[in-house]
Amino acid sequence: MASPPLDAGDVFAAFGKGRSEQVTGRTWGAKDTTPVVRRTGNRLSVNAMSAISTKGRMHFMVFTESFDAKVMCRFLGRIAGHFDRKVHLIVDRHSAHHPKTVRTWLADHKDVIELHFLPSYSPELNPDALVNADPERSLPHAHRARNQAELAAETRRFFHRRQRQPPIERGCFGGRHVRYVLDE
Repeated sequence: MASPPLDAGDVFAAFGKGRSEQVTGRTWGAKDTTPVVRRTGNRLSVNAMSAISTKGRMHFMVFTESFDAKVMCRFLGRIAGHFDRKVHLIVDRHSAHHPKTVRTWLADHKDVIELHFLPSYSPELNPDALVNADPERSLPHAHRARNQAELAAETRRFFHRRQRQPPIERGCFGGRHVRYVLDE
């Protein structure tokens, strides 16, 4: 795969979700009886997008609506607003990255932001995929949300904690599949 020419300050992005539908934690029960874990049965979900840089900076957005072109343009605008130079975003081939609305937005802001697409079905090439796997593993064990607002708040807290841990973000670029980013 030919990678785009990037420098150490450029940003890379991915898409992830948080869910509360699994049973979490451990419990106990009397000998020879199956323990019962009480829960609401509600399946809650929130969506989260994040972008990380090779310097360890992270930007994110948590939202409850469907991930579509409108949300993608809003995220692109937020990312572009944080930098005083052109941003290169490496993204997967999610359907929200390709609509005419997004292409038009990008054409209007071509001096501010540019998308670079990964090959289909290649999450191992996206450093931010590791970041988005963290809340899926961590959130259910840390807090059992009772409603969507609680799940969204807990997801935001998780990403705020990650923002204060640049070495973890920089470490996402250490894998052999994503070194192409640093080799340029």
